[in-house]
Amino acid sequence: MAGAFAPEGHTLTVQIAVMGALNLVLVVFLFKATHVFKTIERIMKVMVGVVLVSFLFNLFVARPDWLGALKGLVPSIPEKLSLGIPEIVDGAISDPLVLIASLLGTTFSVAAAFFQGNLVREKNWNVEDYYRGIGDSVAGVFVLTLVSAIIMTTAATVIFGRPADNMATLALTLGPLLGPVAFYVFCIGLAPIALNPFLINAMIGGTALADGLGLSGKLSDRWPRILTVGVLLVGFLVAVFGLWSRTAPVNLMIAGQAMTVIGNPLMAGTLLWLANRRNVMGERRNGAFTNILGVVGFLIVLLLSVRMVWFLYLRISLLLAA
Repeated sequence: MAGAFAPEGHTLTVQIAVMGALNLVLVVFLFKATHVFKTIERIMKVMVGVVLVSFLFNLFVARPDWLGALKGLVPSIPEKLSLGIPEIVDGAISDPLVLIASLLGTTFSVAAAFFQGNLVREKNWNVEDYYRGIGDSVAGVFVLTLVSAIIMTTAATVIFGRPADNMATLALTLGPLLGPVAFYVFCIGLAPIALNPFLINAMIGGTALADGLGLSGKLSDRWPRILTVGVLLVGFLVAVFGLWSRTAPVNLMIAGQAMTVIGNPLMAGTLLWLANRRNVMGERRNGAFTNILGVVGFLIVLLLSVRMVWFLYLRISLLLAA
């Protein structure tokens, strides 16, 4: 499990210090911000706006094949598509559906859906805000879908034929607009984008835990903030252990991803169950069509969870055999 490039001496100390300082900044923000959710919501709107405008300009500079992009909207079976499960080939794990599984895993966010109930209470919404919430959801999904489409179209134009498996290649997608500084701008922009879900996921965990323990489920209250700090502390300790034990970062990321994906069916099933409870939803409980969509979504989440368990088994087998 040891990584090939393990930190030594003062390098390890600097890395731990930087991680500690980062977590300290987040903790201070959690307790100093009067309205944490509203502050993060505004930051998110600004970040999404900047990303949308930047990639939109970059898209037109790249001059994609618009006709080819439109043809891509026509449903078809991709070439060399394989519906196989992950397997060990020549001493490495081969997963023919890794891109599809990754796309579903990152886009089909069950934890975010599970957290919506807490966000509704955070905004003090009631039944009168029902249709406003639907409008906000549709608008949010539309914007994120548009951003994803712009990024994928640009990538298909600029880095077509290259495996997008490293930062340098991904940064080339901004090359038409930014030229030689694209890599540095990409890395700088990636830092806050990565930091945002880092904090939000901790908030989801802390708030859900507080709510489950019968405490206040609003992030503006004390206990959700305290438990969010606890989640951040657990992540910090795991990262420190990984550095100290020289565990390869990819193994820690796989373990974290596995725990997330494996827990998704439980959250999805709970959501589906609550959505059908008359004493919870009243007249707005799920109908037949909504339940069909819900069951399909649950089966997809369950399939992803089973695939991750199998992938984790193969990964452990390779580590033990090394």
